[in-house]
Amino acid sequence: MNTITTVSAKKQNKLSKGCKFAKKSIISLVTAALMLSCGGVTAFAAGSGEVDSSTFITTACTVLKSVIILIGGGVGIWGIVNLLEGYGNDNPGAKSQGMKQLMAGLGLILLAIILVPVLEDMMTGAV
Repeated sequence: MNTITTVSAKKQNKLSKGCKFAKKSIISLVTAALMLSCGGVTAFAAGSGEVDSSTFITTACTVLKSVIILIGGGVGIWGIVNLLEGYGNDNPGAKSQGMKQLMAGLGLILLAIILVPVLEDMMTGAV
C-alpha cells in the first residue's frame, strides 16, 4: 500500500529568516528614500512670491487635454489594427475587440474636447 506524504501549505509559504530580513530592509529603505525625496522637494514661486493660479490651471488643463487626446488616439489606432486583423483573418472576436477599442478611443478624445474646458472654467471661476 502506497502512502502519500504531503507538505502542508503552511510550511511551503514560510520564508527563511534571511528572506524576511531582506524584505523588511528593502521596504524600510524604499520608505526612507521616498520620505527623504518628498521632504527635499521645495516649490519656488517665480517673481514676487505670488503664484498666478489661473495661469497654472490653464497650463494644467492644456496638458491634461493633450494627454487624454494622445491616449484616446493610441487606443483608437490599436482598435483599427485589431479591426483590420479581424477582417483579414475572418475572426469575429478580433473585429468586436477592435470596434470596442476604436469607440473607446473616440470617446476619450470627445471627453478631452468637451469636458476638460468645462472643468477649466469651473476651476478658474472658483479661484
